[in-house]
Amino acid sequence: MAFRVYTAPPPKGCERLFKTVFSAEAKAFIGELYTAFQSDIEELYRRRIKRRVELDTHNQLPDFLSETKAIRENLEWRVDPIPARLRNRKIDCGDVSPSNRLHFKKALNSEANGIQVDFDDGHCPTWTNQILGYSNIIEFVSGSMPGVPTVPQAPVLMLRPRAWNMVEHHVLVNGEKVPGPVVDFAILMYHASAQLYASGSGPFFYLSKLEGYKEARLWRKIFVWAEHKLGMPVGSIKACVLIENILATFEMEEILYELRTHSLGLNCGIWDYCASIINKFGTRQEFRLPDRSKYVNMQKHFLESYCKLVVDVCHKRGALATGGMNAKMLPAGNSHVREEITQQVCMSKKLELELGVDGFMLYDMQLIPAAKRMVDELIPSDNQLHKREPSLIVTAADLLSLPEGSVTRNGLILNITVGILFIKAWLQGKGVFVYNGAVEDSATAEISRSQVWQWIRHEETLEESGEVIDMPLILGLVSDIIKELRLNQTVSVAEEPLLLTAAQIFLEVVSKRDFPEFITTYLNESHTWLTHQQPVYQQSKL
Repeated sequence: MAFRVYTAPPPKGCERLFKTVFSAEAKAFIGELYTAFQSDIEELYRRRIKRRVELDTHNQLPDFLSETKAIRENLEWRVDPIPARLRNRKIDCGDVSPSNRLHFKKALNSEANGIQVDFDDGHCPTWTNQILGYSNIIEFVSGSMPGVPTVPQAPVLMLRPRAWNMVEHHVLVNGEKVPGPVVDFAILMYHASAQLYASGSGPFFYLSKLEGYKEARLWRKIFVWAEHKLGMPVGSIKACVLIENILATFEMEEILYELRTHSLGLNCGIWDYCASIINKFGTRQEFRLPDRSKYVNMQKHFLESYCKLVVDVCHKRGALATGGMNAKMLPAGNSHVREEITQQVCMSKKLELELGVDGFMLYDMQLIPAAKRMVDELIPSDNQLHKREPSLIVTAADLLSLPEGSVTRNGLILNITVGILFIKAWLQGKGVFVYNGAVEDSATAEISRSQVWQWIRHEETLEESGEVIDMPLILGLVSDIIKELRLNQTVSVAEEPLLLTAAQIFLEVVSKRDFPEFITTYLNESHTWLTHQQPVYQQSKL
């Protein structure tokens, strides 16, 4: 099939890297992949819209599917055996954007078992960042990156393409902008899969924000197509699906079944998952989520049930279940504070391990040695695949019953601050930022702005004063927060215009009549962010 691939020209300073990454052959691979699955991808988007309309217009709630009951009740099937390099997933470095070369190399030299090489939550998809990220991965995999171990000796790469909600503005096929995950997957497979496979280290992927098993089926078809195209055995690609959408929770066994030749497991987090509940049901009174900083944690029944179900489903089918990322950062100096934070992190992750997860993620690599000692003591073997609760029963009510609680003033201020600073970071081309001793990414920004939107919609009140959470209150708090950020020098004088722009965008997002599904999509499509990109396209006719 004839197709035309257009790419924006390389940003200044990236010309040489661009020629390698977006070679004629690589662009042909993108074009072939996209045209082969264009109709399936469009069907995915239509299905999401249809499901949302059904939920909204009929006040529906999700449940375990009757149409796939036979898959869940069939105890004979298992996912294919887990490759040797993936059997121990106790600690991964999380939110590692490969565009940050220094951080990427630090992760490659760490004691972690794996690295979440992130083009999604911890990454801002500017054209420069995309090219740098792809190039750094290619350089490492080819063995030409100085100062790092070889692929077999380094932590295993878990490549995380963008989710289906993101579009790549700088690549068009036949006049259509290509979804971000297609570009990411195609470039990484074309340039890195042969070396990764030859070393027994991949290609391995994280798949973000799936909403159900039919989306897993599409990924399976893409995997098989790519394997055939590149001359790899079927099943060479392995993927871990992040269960960060409430709808996917009811289809986890079906997701594993669809990907059984390519599956290595499922991952459970917290903030994207909670944000998805507001996304799907946030206008309903019974789905009002209280202050996350005080009333929401993995020990709450709805989240503990979700985590236990992920573990049970995975272990029943021979797949690994991994937990989310702890975002705490160790401060410089003050050994007492550092020890206290280390103990807090180890204790919180120990609770998840006791629920049965096989591993988790950390952002701060300084925490890895202590966490590794704790994990190895608790789990002397590679994983906990043997661990199950035979009597476990998790119902739809368990997963959909949110905790009681209200909203604190400090919790509201935290959510506003995180939302504004995340938008500011994106305008600067950064996917993460550090605030109050923790790294914040799109997941925490997602839950922060979602809660503020929901609290305004339901006219929640502050538990200390009884004040109604409305736009006048939010405007006043935003003004106070900006003053505070100036006073404590969190934001420099030069950054103030961006901070004010970020605050304005945040106010737009939380006051929308209809809930914007993803903050990253909103930003990725916004005129303010796009003007920083200024794409001009070059044609490759293939």
